[in-house]
Amino acid sequence: MVKRTLSTFALWTIVGVALWNFRTNGALVLVAVISALTLREFYQLMHAMGHRPFDKLGILFGTLITLAPWFEATFHWPAHPLLALATVVASVRLLGERTPENRVESLATTVFGLVYVALLMQYVTRIVTPLPGDTVTPDGRLLIALWVIVVAKFCDMGALLSGMAFGRHKMSPLISPKKTWEGAIGGVLFSMATGAVFAHFARSVFPPHMTPVVAALCAAPIAVLGIVADLIESVIKRRADRKDSGATIPGIGGMFDLSDSILLAAPVGYFLFKLP
Repeated sequence: MVKRTLSTFALWTIVGVALWNFRTNGALVLVAVISALTLREFYQLMHAMGHRPFDKLGILFGTLITLAPWFEATFHWPAHPLLALATVVASVRLLGERTPENRVESLATTVFGLVYVALLMQYVTRIVTPLPGDTVTPDGRLLIALWVIVVAKFCDMGALLSGMAFGRHKMSPLISPKKTWEGAIGGVLFSMATGAVFAHFARSVFPPHMTPVVAALCAAPIAVLGIVADLIESVIKRRADRKDSGATIPGIGGMFDLSDSILLAAPVGYFLFKLP
């Protein structure tokens, strides 16, 4: 627990320093690094299952897909062909580099990683990337992205504390035995409260419709999806017979263990804030 607390404090410090000193550029670097490391661990889990995804190809295209909205806004490079291009390249490579027994799995796991990690993380980039004619300032976009991440991650904290205090009924014993319904409810309520308080203090840069009450209501589905994403990662780890996705972060595990709840939260947060 001490290691987890120290790692959490250190990670939030890194995020705060990067955003405070480097603003949008700092956020983009963080998103790219998180996406690449998450995708790397995802492919390692696929290997543990006996599959053979194209790791380096996937991480390269995954990083480009994650940052594609920024490339599009800055250099007018279209974002949509990247996933199709990655699929084409992987399809050509598997004919010569994989055997008939694992060709389907190689293509499927490579592309699924790009969709589940890179394409979903792309929505964090969409949130933080300034656009011409924006009604939200660049700093406002950064705070919106931070709100989404805080709401998603604080659900984990609220669920942990609530589960330890009140947990009685197992939510999904076959997937994640420690999770309880009481913990999940506590986590969602904690996220709603956090989202409302955050929106109150950020009201000067948030879109006008995102009042504290609306923010609390919007936080609920993001928190729920954070729980779902955590269960999805548990399904993947259990299939790979791994407790953690990696050992990158002491007390927490791998980057996938850290970023899992953000993956489903990011696109929902993007649409809830009605960003262009």
